[in-house]
Amino acid sequence: MKTIRQAVIFAGGLGTRLRPFTENNPKPMYSFKGKPFLSYLIEQVRDWGIKDIIILLGYLPEKIMGYFKDGAKLGVSIRYVVTPVEYDTQYRLKAARGLLADDFLMMYCDNLCPIDYPKLVSEYEQNDALIQVTAYANKDGYTKDNMCIRDDGLVEIYDKKRQAEGLKGVDIGYAVVSKDVFDFMSEENENFEAVVYPKLVKEGRLYALVTEHRYYSIGSFDRIGLTEKFLSGQKYIFIDRDGVLNQCPPKGEYVCRPEEFIWLAGAKEAVKRLNEAGYFIIMVSNQAGIARRMMSENDFEKIQDKMKADLEELGAHIDAVYYCPHGWEDGCECRKPKPGMLYQAQKEYSINLTECVLIGDDERDIWAAKHANMKGILVTETYPLGKAVDDFLSGNAVYYEVTE
Repeated sequence: MKTIRQAVIFAGGLGTRLRPFTENNPKPMYSFKGKPFLSYLIEQVRDWGIKDIIILLGYLPEKIMGYFKDGAKLGVSIRYVVTPVEYDTQYRLKAARGLLADDFLMMYCDNLCPIDYPKLVSEYEQNDALIQVTAYANKDGYTKDNMCIRDDGLVEIYDKKRQAEGLKGVDIGYAVVSKDVFDFMSEENENFEAVVYPKLVKEGRLYALVTEHRYYSIGSFDRIGLTEKFLSGQKYIFIDRDGVLNQCPPKGEYVCRPEEFIWLAGAKEAVKRLNEAGYFIIMVSNQAGIARRMMSENDFEKIQDKMKADLEELGAHIDAVYYCPHGWEDGCECRKPKPGMLYQAQKEYSINLTECVLIGDDERDIWAAKHANMKGILVTETYPLGKAVDDFLSGNAVYYEVTE
């Protein structure tokens, strides 16, 4: 697979939607937990193995240069290209042309998303793309769409103004770019994406890797609260129910009444240990018995009430519960091995799924985790939840791998 060794970050704009902060500070210096937002981006690409970083500056460049200097404290090498404030992104990129690698990662200074970076690079190479962008699926209408993307990732429409019909998905940066795109630039002071992306669409050389993981932004104060939560450091863990917490009924049967919910030895205590370690516990469970009319959603809630009461007796708790009431044939997005419940929780709690683990008793659980770029732990009769949690909390987690 091709190795990308350089990241280029656009960080020269005025950031008018963040006034009054940006009256005296450049936007990417907005701080979370005592650290500028730009630091999180630099650390992210560093952890991907990218150490050569070029930051394209315009507004108050000395603030950024003075803070990050040559990047040594973060374990990277930073170079700066300073251009006039009025320059748009195309001119900023042109000013850096002599420093650019043949292939580089292009990013915006105001978006952060835990993307599947190896997959992005792999698809860039596989598609013979000139640019492989990352696009947020935007199924929740988090923002306005600006792309139409074919199932194989080929971008069929790119509309910077977000006015075309049939748009679905939005460009969030994190684009692997070939230096050959300079052949598609204009001579004017214009937006790089607005000029180049439509031309690449016509050539069939613009592709997108679509992610359902929400991105986090400092583009406006409307998004700051969610970004604060995303960067809060809160720890999350996902667990399945039947076969992990309680005895799993025989195949084709379900836990339909509270008296049928029988705890596995040590499971309640394992939940308490996770509570004490500061983890927010999210249960995700397939409950096809509802679709098969062997139980109702009200029956499920009664079972959950028993589970909650039993845990409370021990001083333990599960923080959130998601369940899929559908059957295999319903084609829903929430039934594991699909990751729909994981993404639902991700959006509701602003979770970084790539830092999370799902503990389950079935390979479908592990596949759901893999599809969300998470790790999975498989419990069995000989490796129960108590042991799995002990290993996990001691830093010796046994992760289970699944392959196509």
